[in-house]
Amino acid sequence: MIRAGRREQVQSVAGLAQALGVSVGTLRNNRPYAAAGFPDPVSSPRAQTLLWDGEQTAAYFAGEPMPALPAGEDDEDLLDRHEAAQELNVGVSAWNTYKHDPAVAEHLVVVAGVEHWPRAAVHRFRDSRPGRGVRHGSGRPQGSGDMVPRDQILPRTEELLNADPALTAAAVVEHLGVAMTTAMKSLAVLRGRRIADLLERDPHLDLQEAAERLGYPGITRRRALAAAEVELRMREVRPYLQEVADALVEAGLAEPAEVDVMELEGGALAAAVQLAPGRVAVPALVWDERYGWRTAASRRHPIGKETGARPAGVGIRYLAPALRPDPALVPGLVRDLTP
Repeated sequence: MIRAGRREQVQSVAGLAQALGVSVGTLRNNRPYAAAGFPDPVSSPRAQTLLWDGEQTAAYFAGEPMPALPAGEDDEDLLDRHEAAQELNVGVSAWNTYKHDPAVAEHLVVVAGVEHWPRAAVHRFRDSRPGRGVRHGSGRPQGSGDMVPRDQILPRTEELLNADPALTAAAVVEHLGVAMTTAMKSLAVLRGRRIADLLERDPHLDLQEAAERLGYPGITRRRALAAAEVELRMREVRPYLQEVADALVEAGLAEPAEVDVMELEGGALAAAVQLAPGRVAVPALVWDERYGWRTAASRRHPIGKETGARPAGVGIRYLAPALRPDPALVPGLVRDLTP
């Protein structure tokens, strides 16, 4: 977390590279932040973007005593999405929905491209949010639509799963009034993420063993294991995509932001990086694990409708034949597109 009053001291990988007078690529290759005695990140352990306190890093490189950060909790501490989710005892996917609630959204603070929220705002939301859903007697009436807003289905289902690892889709339908297919998909996604979490903590387990340890019934495992495989693929590629985004930021071609990975129809993974308006001739870049990096014709919907075919059309150009070109090379490829 970012301690109260320390926001202006926060330093990302790009900021650290700038302070040292080297490129982000050089910094990542040399990894000074992995050396013994280097200040601990102020970002949470599972954060994709590393952040440090700039005063501490400056003292480290100067060989001076490292200043201590404030201890204890303060209402003005800034929490990232992992820390905010932990305060609510929910998963990050649930917080990614809750953060759009007006009571939370108005307190959003973006530091070095990473979303944060004051501890006090997170606690107020935690203490005031509705209960765990309402039973609908006989469940979802035949032919009716989902009774819970779509963006609330995953977090509400997650609250039920927290209380009962063996939760059935029928119980989700009964509690939330959603369609059976919606309930089954939501449970599979959530269980898949938790299996992936457990495998990260204990890599000696396999998928089946992780599902058993989490108490998931055998009948639910096929869907959960498939979802876990997708989640693990997302986590494997996300650091590479973030390196590309950081390289574009360093080159002045994009604003700092965390990269989100999504699964397309058919199972392929994709992600988009918004480019800085006015600095390049294209609105965004899209990475598709089947085809590599391409330009997007639309800023609002850069990935577009998935058709299963290699996207083509006006405004779409592929940057390189390689699926994962070196992140340091991508800014140059983007500049080559500019007339």
